[in-house]
Amino acid sequence: MAGTHPDIVCEGWVLKKRRKKMQGFARRYFTLRQSGILAYSFEPGQPIRDQVLLHHAAVSTAPGRKDIHIDSNTATFHMKCLSTEDFNVWMVAFRKFITQGLEARRSASMRLASRQGTLSLNKSGFIAEEMGSTIASLENSITLVARDFPTNSKKHNSVNKKAEKDKTKDYGKDSRFGLFKKSPHPHQTAYNEFGDAPVSETTDNFPPSIQRVLSALETLKAQHAELINSMQALADLNQSIHTSPLPATAEEEEQTSPALATPSSRRSKRTSIATTISDTVHEWFDALDGAEEFVMDLQAEASEPPSRMLTSESRSSLGQQDTSSIDTDINEDDIASQEPSTPVTSPFLAHQPTLQVVRRMQLPALPVGDEGSLFAVLKKNVGKDLSTIALPVSFNEPLTLLQRAAEEVEHYGVLDEAARCDNPIDRLCYVAAFAVSGYAHTRHRSGRKGFNPMLGETFEDQRMKFIAEKVRHNPFKMAYHAEGENWELNATSSGRTKFWGKSLEIIPLGNTHLRIGKDHYVWKKPSSFMRNLMVGTKYLEHCGKMTIENTRDHTRCVLEFKQNGYWGPSNVVSGTVHGPSGDIASYLEGKWDDQVAQTLDSSNFRVLWRMSPFPKNAHDYYGFTSFSVTLNEITSDLIGRLPPTDSRHRPDVRALENGALDVAEDEKARVEEMQRERRRQGKDRQPRWFHQDGEDWIYSGGYWEARARGWKDEDIHPLW
Repeated sequence: MAGTHPDIVCEGWVLKKRRKKMQGFARRYFTLRQSGILAYSFEPGQPIRDQVLLHHAAVSTAPGRKDIHIDSNTATFHMKCLSTEDFNVWMVAFRKFITQGLEARRSASMRLASRQGTLSLNKSGFIAEEMGSTIASLENSITLVARDFPTNSKKHNSVNKKAEKDKTKDYGKDSRFGLFKKSPHPHQTAYNEFGDAPVSETTDNFPPSIQRVLSALETLKAQHAELINSMQALADLNQSIHTSPLPATAEEEEQTSPALATPSSRRSKRTSIATTISDTVHEWFDALDGAEEFVMDLQAEASEPPSRMLTSESRSSLGQQDTSSIDTDINEDDIASQEPSTPVTSPFLAHQPTLQVVRRMQLPALPVGDEGSLFAVLKKNVGKDLSTIALPVSFNEPLTLLQRAAEEVEHYGVLDEAARCDNPIDRLCYVAAFAVSGYAHTRHRSGRKGFNPMLGETFEDQRMKFIAEKVRHNPFKMAYHAEGENWELNATSSGRTKFWGKSLEIIPLGNTHLRIGKDHYVWKKPSSFMRNLMVGTKYLEHCGKMTIENTRDHTRCVLEFKQNGYWGPSNVVSGTVHGPSGDIASYLEGKWDDQVAQTLDSSNFRVLWRMSPFPKNAHDYYGFTSFSVTLNEITSDLIGRLPPTDSRHRPDVRALENGALDVAEDEKARVEEMQRERRRQGKDRQPRWFHQDGEDWIYSGGYWEARARGWKDEDIHPLW
């Protein structure tokens, strides 16, 4: 495999995946030159078919399958070595072009974390990594100093040189892995290039001063090993308590290729270090000059996910990325893949007793009945308000509009981040990101509408102390309130529609108020359009401008939801943040169904919010998110504690959720007739938890206190 020409580092036959799909691998002759250029041809001496520069490439491997994947700016090579020996030889050659140093390790770690949807490693992990790097550098320096002292044995001198050479090769091949090697024996200070065959040398001939330094170094290494073991113990404890409850998501399926899955029986012994994502910020780093190596050890996905999940009474059931954690499985010589683990509990609920709540991961039944033609209905009701039109149950999804309002607050963790910000511009950026996140759940939702709630109907969610109520029937209005640590959200939701022939415009009315400390933010939502009503796949598009203003200091953020075109990206959102004097203080960019980032400078961004992954079967279940699936469920902690007006008690919604379409149709007609009868008798329900203040409806308070009393002495009667 070694090159026969001085300019050639390595050459030989390797299987390469063909460019077109379903064509498999073909035998090609690869050549790696001193310049870092990796090229291949059909036969030795024939013209080069393609080439990549390793200095600007990412090298990922699956050792168990002998796979090597090289991704550069110009091309991507998927290689499969013919034997384990060939794999090792090629990797030794590739590692000569891999970036070394602490900054490269940090950049690689951040990229791996970013690709898994995480934020950044916590401070303890970085400190431990830097300690390992310092110990390795110190040990190498001592070896160099000791070499200058005369010894009585030529054999010892030769061994010392070989140890130094092997040690340099060992730590130089990729300094990211040095931290996770086993601490060597006091008389074994070097490894071969694969890290498994120690080279012995004695320290008896060193001067006493050098021996004392070596002894102190061994003590330091032992202490560092104890630190790693302590971190491992905490990681194992955290993993045993917080086992990921969420089903596999569509994004995870795309990232995990079955071809790269390695059976667990082939894995070598590994050390697992859990790095919990804390309150640090997301940043996108520029790539350093040089290749990077990632060793993938992916598990095959379970054939069938469990039907339910175990989680505490917190947002841990949501799979929120902004407070998530990861498990990094690391081989003794390699860094392995990162797998998402269970998110931590929301700090706002820390004062509440932790209750183990079993939450479901999918609905009880698949959708039943055809969606029907909304265009046919609109054609017969041109100019009418859709809220006044009685649609068949087949047009509905098993959620009320009150429950859909709760979906807009799914990513309430962003408000926790905003409340922790002291800088007014950064706080406003987080508020803007939260306002955009309220649209993310609509990515796969266009064919069906939520059930119209009854007057006086309510819905609660303890995770963010959310309470919503329908406060007016005609025109339709509902209000909701949520609160967290040092923030309080209040909104009035209503709207009207316009039919444009091929699309339907939904024009939101009402204001959203957010208070964080002394700051008071106000904004209105832009219009939403349901496209392709006549033919094609229906989808939602949000277009227009949203202005978020802080009434205290008059800072504001202007967000523009851009209209999709035939070319270019879709669902794009961009924004400018203006200071008190009106000057531009920052920029925002992103997509309402993906993420929002704040521009820090010309090449760095801070990700303020990222969409929680959809379940892999979201298209089969109304396009619901993992959060949406839990909204109509009566969990063990809710039994006997919900008021009779809560949406979870509605029989028509429950019947549709269970797949009983005819029962849902009958119950819907019965519930609506009961409301009409109350109206005829002048017994319409009055708003119980909200009061009108101008055009807005404000939370009056008292709901959670009445709930704690078990609804005693409360004049609340069922609506159905």
